[in-house]
Amino acid sequence: MNIRAAIQADYAELRNIYLESRRARFHWAKPEELSLQDFDADTVDEHIIVAENEDGQLLGFASLYLPDNFIHLLFIHPGFIGGGTGSRLLDASISLMQQPVRLKCVSDNHKAIGFYERQGWKKVIEEGAAGAKYWVMEYDTNS
Repeated sequence: MNIRAAIQADYAELRNIYLESRRARFHWAKPEELSLQDFDADTVDEHIIVAENEDGQLLGFASLYLPDNFIHLLFIHPGFIGGGTGSRLLDASISLMQQPVRLKCVSDNHKAIGFYERQGWKKVIEEGAAGAKYWVMEYDTNS
């Protein structure tokens, strides 16, 4: 598996991964409100890294807002979940930023919260309105 910075030629597949991952996992979202264009709107001014297999197939991506040491998005193609791609992207993301690194995870996304906790992330505070709550999570090996 190779982790590298995204290039423009990756964007069509990244849009698909973002859409299909949310359709498969976001049981709280209305599928008709999700679109391919969401990827472009949701990654403005962010540094995107991708994971690809030895054949060059994209497996997933992370979108980082480097000025705030913040992982905005981490998505794996539904067909490749469980193969270590998420862990590799998370490690690569952390290596590009200063600790503590933060992210937000929808409170109803129990699988993702469990994944982050197994990787050493800690819940800091739950925020948001009823029906739209999320956990702010932090990774800091210095604390």
